[in-house]
Amino acid sequence: MVVRTLLIRGMVVGLAAGLLSWLFSYSFGEPGIEGAIAFEERLSLAAGQSHGVELVSRGVQSTIGLGVALLLFGVAIGGLFAIAYAVAYGRIASLSPRATALVLAAGAFLAVFLVPFLKYPANPPASSEDSTVGQRTGLYLVLVLVSVILALASTALGRRLYPRVGAWNAALLASGLYVVTISVAMFVMPTVSETPADFPATVLYDFRLASLGNQVVLWATIGLLFGWLTDRSLRHRSPAGERVDSAPVV
Repeated sequence: MVVRTLLIRGMVVGLAAGLLSWLFSYSFGEPGIEGAIAFEERLSLAAGQSHGVELVSRGVQSTIGLGVALLLFGVAIGGLFAIAYAVAYGRIASLSPRATALVLAAGAFLAVFLVPFLKYPANPPASSEDSTVGQRTGLYLVLVLVSVILALASTALGRRLYPRVGAWNAALLASGLYVVTISVAMFVMPTVSETPADFPATVLYDFRLASLGNQVVLWATIGLLFGWLTDRSLRHRSPAGERVDSAPVV
């Protein structure tokens, strides 16, 4: 019952995060995509080629298509976050429900998105080869998996060291282990650099910055809103608003 309630809450929070992510992406991400498409069309015209008829118009892609994709992604991420929260609560030092949600969201943002993004950043249309989409996607997903595994292993090490060296030193050692191991993994994995020399640098920069901002909005919303709702639920169920240190009962 507890996990089920948290899962529903996570999916609802994810839906809200997906909505905000959609609004952010439409406002700040679409201009970069339009610039990339304009560059691609100029190349096609110069080569005497035609794109033909679009199966789905750009208007639909940038509104309904983008919205549905981000809402579904938000719901899925919110559900996974809720499961991770149920496991993590009470095991990350003595943090409150809100602090646990924020730490978990920040850690997930770093391990799931930011670190892989540094090696394989998002690219707009026409900035890479169509024939390597599968390869680039595969490499990115492998790095995400490696990053998450190393983050979990480092966290487990920190928990083991905590009784002996204290919370601060354990956190530093765990963080150092993650930084070293993920740096080695990023160095070993192949680099993909296909952006044409004449591709507009501002378009590439704006698109990647918007992609980064989109994920910040998503994870910040999940961490803040999920923590607030969980803390509020626990306070309503505890006498005189006393803090509850056991697993969340909601």
